[in-house]
Amino acid sequence: MTSNNPQTREWQALSSDHHLAPFSDFKQLKEKGPRIITHAKGVYLWDSEGHQILDGMAGLWCVAIGYGRDELADAASKQMRELPYYNLFFQTAHPPVLELAKAISEIAPEGMNHVFFTGSGSEGNDTMLRMVRHYWAIKGQPNKKVIISRKNGYHGSTVAGASLGGMTYMHEQGDLPIPGIVHIPQPYWFAEGGDMSAEEFGVWAANQLEEKILELGVDNVGAFIAEPIQGAGGVIVPPDSYWPRIKEILAKYDILFVADEVICGFGRTGEWFGSDFYGLKPDMMTIAKGLTSGYIPMGGLIVRDEVVAVLNEGGDFNHGFTYSGHPVAAAVALENIRILREEKIIERVQSETAPYLQKRLRELNDHPLVGEVRGVGLLGAIELVKDKATRARYEGKGVGMICRQFCFDNGLIMRAVGDTMIIAPPLVISKTEIDELVAKARKCLDLTLSALQG
Repeated sequence: MTSNNPQTREWQALSSDHHLAPFSDFKQLKEKGPRIITHAKGVYLWDSEGHQILDGMAGLWCVAIGYGRDELADAASKQMRELPYYNLFFQTAHPPVLELAKAISEIAPEGMNHVFFTGSGSEGNDTMLRMVRHYWAIKGQPNKKVIISRKNGYHGSTVAGASLGGMTYMHEQGDLPIPGIVHIPQPYWFAEGGDMSAEEFGVWAANQLEEKILELGVDNVGAFIAEPIQGAGGVIVPPDSYWPRIKEILAKYDILFVADEVICGFGRTGEWFGSDFYGLKPDMMTIAKGLTSGYIPMGGLIVRDEVVAVLNEGGDFNHGFTYSGHPVAAAVALENIRILREEKIIERVQSETAPYLQKRLRELNDHPLVGEVRGVGLLGAIELVKDKATRARYEGKGVGMICRQFCFDNGLIMRAVGDTMIIAPPLVISKTEIDELVAKARKCLDLTLSALQG
C-alpha cells in the first residue's frame, strides 16, 4: 500500500521490521505494507490515510453491536479497577464469570446450562475435543475418540482446531490433521452439486455422515462437529434438505453433536444461535466472536446438562487456560449481551435488516459476473463466475482477490474466499448503510468485470 503520509510509512516500517501477521505471506506483506486502521465508529473504519471504509465483515465476523460503544469500555474499566484478573483454577471463581455463565444459559437452547470458558473459538474447539474423549472414557467407552468434521469447514488454527477444520491449505503446513479426526463432504451445492438438484445434493451430503460412521464403526466415533452455516469456507448455506437428514442420522447413532457457533452465534442468523435457526439440538456449542462483539478476546463451550451429569462423575477434567473466564472479558461479554437483549438488536435483525439485506443482495443476481447470491440473516455470499449457466469459474485469474482489492480501494471491506465474495456486517447496520454496501459491491463487481475484459 503506497502512501504519502509519513505516519503511515512509519507504521508500515514497524510492521516490516517487527510484526508477523496471521494468515499472511510475510515476504509479500513486507514489500507491500499493511493498511493501517486507526479508529472506528458504528459500521465504519478509518485508515491512516483518512479513508472511510464500510466494514462489511464486522472485523472478523465479530463486531455485533458496532464499533465505539462506550458501555463496553466502561464495563472493562470498572472491572479492571475491582478485579483485573484472577484464575478459575483450584476451586476458585469470581462474580463476573458466574453471572456470565448464567446469562449465557438464559439465551442458549433449552437444556444447555453450563459453560466452560476459553480465550477464543480455537481454544473452545480444543476443549471440545478433550471433553468429548473424557466423556466417553467416563462412560467406559474410551475407543469412541474419532471426531467427524467436514471438508472446508473452519474450526480454528490451533493444532486441534486446524485438524478439525477441513481446509487443505492449512493441513499442508504442520503435518495435519492429527490422528482421530476425519472429514466428510461439505453441503456446497453451487460448487459441488453437479447435476443434482439442491435438495438431492443436500440429502447426499448428509448421508455421507452415516456412511462415515458405519465405515469407522459407531463404537469408535465420539462426535460430529459442524457449523450451522460454514463461514470462512464461503458462507455455505446448506440446502433445506441437509439438516433434517443430519438430525435423523444423529438420532440413530450414539455419538455427540457439536455445533460450532463461533460465527453463527449471538444473532448473526436473526436468532440467538444458528442451532435455533435450524432447530438443532447440539450436545455442545463452541462460542466466541459475537460473545464480546470482538472488543476483548473470549470464547467458550456450552455443554448440555446430560453431558455435564456424566462429567460430574469423572473426577478432575485436566484442562484449562490461564485466561479461562477472565473477569474483564466476562464483564464486557455481560454488557454486550445486555445491550443485545435490551436494545432488541437480534429481533431487529430478524424482522427488518436481514430481510432487507437479503433482498438487496439478490438484486446483484443480474450482474454478468454473478452466478449465485445466497445468505441467511446478516450473512451473504456472491459467487463470481465466467458462465452463469455452467457455473464455470475464471480459472487461474484470482477473480476474488481482484474484486477484494477494488472493494478496499472504494471504501468497502468484503472478503474473498476463492472466487466467492462474502459479507457479515455488524448487526447494527441500518437500511441506509445496507444500500451503501450493495451500491459499493455493484461498483466493485463492475470494476472487476472491466479488469477481466481489459
